[in-house]
Amino acid sequence: MEQYLQIAMNAVTENPRIVLLLGLGLGVLSLVVGLGSMVADKNPAADRIAASNPRRAARRDAGLLRAPDHDPTGVWKAFLPTNMKERTELSRKLAQAGFNGPGAVRNFTLARVLLGLVLPGFLLSLLLLARVPGVQVPFELAAKVSQMTDMRIFQTLTVLIAAGYFLPLKWLQSRVNERRLRIEQSFPNALDLMQVSVEAGLGFDAAMTRVGNELAEISPEIAFEFLTVQRQVQAGRDRDAAMQDMVIRTDVENIRSFAAVVSQSIQFGTSMSEALTAYAAEMREYREMKAQEMANKLPVKMSGVLASLMLPALVLITIGPVVIRYVRFFGG
Repeated sequence: MEQYLQIAMNAVTENPRIVLLLGLGLGVLSLVVGLGSMVADKNPAADRIAASNPRRAARRDAGLLRAPDHDPTGVWKAFLPTNMKERTELSRKLAQAGFNGPGAVRNFTLARVLLGLVLPGFLLSLLLLARVPGVQVPFELAAKVSQMTDMRIFQTLTVLIAAGYFLPLKWLQSRVNERRLRIEQSFPNALDLMQVSVEAGLGFDAAMTRVGNELAEISPEIAFEFLTVQRQVQAGRDRDAAMQDMVIRTDVENIRSFAAVVSQSIQFGTSMSEALTAYAAEMREYREMKAQEMANKLPVKMSGVLASLMLPALVLITIGPVVIRYVRFFGG
């Protein structure tokens, strides 16, 4: 045992990079553990409710049981938006992207701040390591970093801070657009299933729950929205308010029209089956018109591409012989 310890001590003494790497690894481990303890959202009430029923644990993990959104306190005031309107807008955008957890706003803001600090911190670490004697920076980065002027370093740090802080917003918007497109594509099928379920004798709530369970694997976005509405209704919330929340979370025009149809049918006492049948037929006509619109746009798009590809060849064929004759006449 003593022999192995002596060998390890000799290796550390001969190569100080091992000490540096060990210290860096311990620092990163401490940072990850600390951030994990900060980000972990403890909700004792939701934990007790979920512990009483295993099915409720799955609902809580899916975001159906949520803790109320409180104003940021303590150190979080420096990072989270204190304005309720800004925080609500960010929470809505995260919900539209599919992040419905109780700490979604906090985690996303913390990720932005960390990226805005980690990227420039990495560059500063390279600058420091490049100037430490006896430390070899991999991939020949020392020569490149040492050649950077102070202005170049300042510009690079500014770009890295801006990229780390604002690129997550671009990524979030792309997630919102992707989720919205998936909902638009899968909603007509879900509406057809609801129409069949209502015509088979199920009530509206039972039909929405059945469709949500059936589409859990095929269209998880629609399934989540339908089941969230039903959980809110079962908890005692007004159906119109739950449907309007679904409209806000999805931001899809078809969902907005569907919520309006359901609200009017319940308000005026008309048959839900007839309302869904009429709206399903309208949705099928809308899909057909959308396909025809895309097909009609295709020749226009192709004409631009063909013109851009054929025009240079036509110019060469038309003007090429004249240029050749001009060069031969005046050059010979």
